[in-house]
Amino acid sequence: MTTVPREAPGLTPAPAEARRRVARTDWTALAAELDEHGCAATGPLLTAAECGVLGALYDRPELFRTTVDLARHRYGCGEYRYFTHDLPAPVAALRAALYPRLLPVARDWAARLGRPAPWPDALDEWLERCHAAGQDRSAQILLRYGPGDWNALHRDVFGELVFPLQVVVALDAYGDDYTGGEFLMVEQRPRAQSRGTASVLRQGHGLVFTTRDRPVRTRRGWSAGGMRHGVSTVRSGRRRTLGLVFHDAA
Repeated sequence: MTTVPREAPGLTPAPAEARRRVARTDWTALAAELDEHGCAATGPLLTAAECGVLGALYDRPELFRTTVDLARHRYGCGEYRYFTHDLPAPVAALRAALYPRLLPVARDWAARLGRPAPWPDALDEWLERCHAAGQDRSAQILLRYGPGDWNALHRDVFGELVFPLQVVVALDAYGDDYTGGEFLMVEQRPRAQSRGTASVLRQGHGLVFTTRDRPVRTRRGWSAGGMRHGVSTVRSGRRRTLGLVFHDAA
């Protein structure tokens, strides 16, 4: 099901511009870093001004289908909102521009792990499959944290159909707008202690990360290294991010 994106004054990346910005990232290098760490940074996707306008959309409840209170659900402390399918145009443009860049990595990982690779070339076709399977709710997220807020380690798996990569885009500047709030990933290694990675998000840049696991080479070939992500405690200020997920929720 395709919807017409919602316009948002002050947000400029149209589909062609979003594709140009996404193309500036070295995707070969990014894929190699994903293989090694399960996460990797993109180049700039939004300007500082666009980040400010996008972050301010949080105060427009008509753009969202639901609000989640992390403390209420014992997920941490803070709040996030899921957009409706009527996405702001730049959010839809970035998601559409990123999908074909992530698709080769997703298919390569599936091949190494001996899994099916059900993702078609077109994002709209993949989302139609999600909706036909009962996963018909938007999973695009705008997150807002303040001092003392944090997000527990988790995976964004909302049904049987899963795209193995997702992207978070920082809307505030680390060190200027907030401190703390590092992006966390923890890998559960077979027969070994877990490994953690902390990343500082740069304003306007994206961080690509695995939804649930990554291929890990073993003596017998490839196995799935389970990973979860979260956010460390924000020490001061306000931290806002855009979460781009490439499957919809049941």
